Amino acid sequence: MLVSIIIPVYNEFFNVERVLDRVLAAPMPIGCTRELIVVDDGSTDGTTQVLERYANEPLIVIHQSIVNFGKGAAIRVGLAKAKGDLILIQDGDMEYDPNDYPKLLQPLVDGKATVVYGSRFMGSVAGMEWPNWVANKMLTLTVNILYSAKITDEATAYKAFRRDVIQGFRLQCLRFEFCPEITAKFLRTGNSILEVPISYNARGYNEGKKIRWYDGVDAIWALFKYRLTPLNSFLITNRELIVDRKIAETANVGIDVDQT
Repeated sequence: MLVSIIIPVYNEFFNVERVLDRVLAAPMPIGCTRELIVVDDGSTDGTTQVLERYANEPLIVIHQSIVNFGKGAAIRVGLAKAKGDLILIQDGDMEYDPNDYPKLLQPLVDGKATVVYGSRFMGSVAGMEWPNWVANKMLTLTVNILYSAKITDEATAYKAFRRDVIQGFRLQCLRFEFCPEITAKFLRTGNSILEVPISYNARGYNEGKKIRWYDGVDAIWALFKYRLTPLNSFLITNRELIVDRKIAETANVGIDVDQT
């Protein structure tokens, strides 16, 4: 099975090279191969120049956006370019450990799940500040109440899922509301979320952490919105899927680094 690892990055000059090297070296379930889709979301700190060093790496596709649209938009571009049977989201920083990939992917490979989240609170959490801990718990509680779920970590960046599942969704996210949007849509369409424990080493805002308090407000709003939205309003037809792929490939203005 081919696993498409989507890596949205924005101003990660000090981390992106280490992240890519770790992802390329990470263990995978038996029978799985990988492709890395790196979406540089309008970086201005030298990240773009670092990524150019990987232009001839056969496992990596690099999309360079001219303008910063947000993490959600970058992931949508990555989804449009993904060729894999399975999708895994990897942040472009050092908070998450790619050595957890087998735990995330094996249930998908075995057919035991369609969606797998890596739960920080089932595993080990280091360095998470108290306000972030509270915000994560509030988001998870909101999901469990609104959607009758039983998960422990809604906002985890480590989300893995079958590609055919998410292809059926109309996605609207631009920033960090990607997480609540797909969580809501997975649950509304009957896809149970299997959680596995992962390790997490939080970084502070002085180290480049970008999420802010108002992103938590947007996330709560998204969870309520998609709970009340009619189900058929975010499911797309095959014809719409073809059009949506073309839009996603061009709307986030940028270029793909030549892979010759």
